Amino acid sequence: MKAKSFPKQIEYFIDTLGSEKGFSHHTCRAYRNDITEFYAFISGDRYQVQEVDQVDSVLIRGYLGYLHQHRNKKSSIARKLSSLRSFFSYLVRHGVISDNPTSTLITPKQDKTIPAYLPVDDMFRLLDFFPQDSSAGRRNRAIFETMYSTGIRISELAGLNVRDFDCTRQVVRVLGKGNKERIVPVGRKAIEAVQTYRQLLVQEKSFCRNKPDLSSNGPLFLNKNGGRLTARSIRRILEKAVQECGLAQPISPHGLRHSFATHMLESGADLRVVQELLGHKSLSTTQKYTHVTIDKLMETYDKAHPRK
Repeated sequence: MKAKSFPKQIEYFIDTLGSEKGFSHHTCRAYRNDITEFYAFISGDRYQVQEVDQVDSVLIRGYLGYLHQHRNKKSSIARKLSSLRSFFSYLVRHGVISDNPTSTLITPKQDKTIPAYLPVDDMFRLLDFFPQDSSAGRRNRAIFETMYSTGIRISELAGLNVRDFDCTRQVVRVLGKGNKERIVPVGRKAIEAVQTYRQLLVQEKSFCRNKPDLSSNGPLFLNKNGGRLTARSIRRILEKAVQECGLAQPISPHGLRHSFATHMLESGADLRVVQELLGHKSLSTTQKYTHVTIDKLMETYDKAHPRK
């Protein structure tokens, strides 16, 4: 008889995501958080559910209502429901339960949001902000030049090793979602920034407190201790830079990715090419960036067409 314990099945499911599906640690953690949060709700004094076969659609609807009452965004509720769908589908496939309690539930319709992005002038202002008279400044400039030049995710950037950044061929090898590898072109400005930063690491031993791994197998971007710079640290660096350089709007690392896609499309890049560069599985995911370029097209049309 298969174990019905909810906590045990969460562990089995997360192990499967990592070992069989090849999901990243970050993605596995997100699934774990969503499902554990649901378990905390159903195992409390009100429901006292401990086993997976005790869950039905009524219980899940009650949880979704609870999330709505506590002002969770529609996108957040939709993601949590998606995690539960995957979890219970896994349980059905492995014969732990006979029916999926999420099968009759409808995913909340999400509000369409316009991705935040920086205009080109603001983007250049941010990149030029980082001081070039310090090791940290040169590293930070190299980080965000690379991010804007390639459009890669912050987790992909943090995971880059020296060997992944090919200055000669002007490409970066990126390990994306689901451990899928793709090759992305990188521009001259980013290459120059990375080369300057890496040369400085060799010349100035004082940047890292501990001896860093400067081999081709080592991390491309280092922290002060000589280890890999994390996505969280990169986010903090960006937040501080945005505040200090006086940009009109806050921007996240994902906003830099949005900026890359928007600027590429505004300059005439093919939507499918941008899809490949971003590593999107579906073209519809990339299409959310076209709203900006449509506005730009209308503006150009109004200015240029002789018979408006």
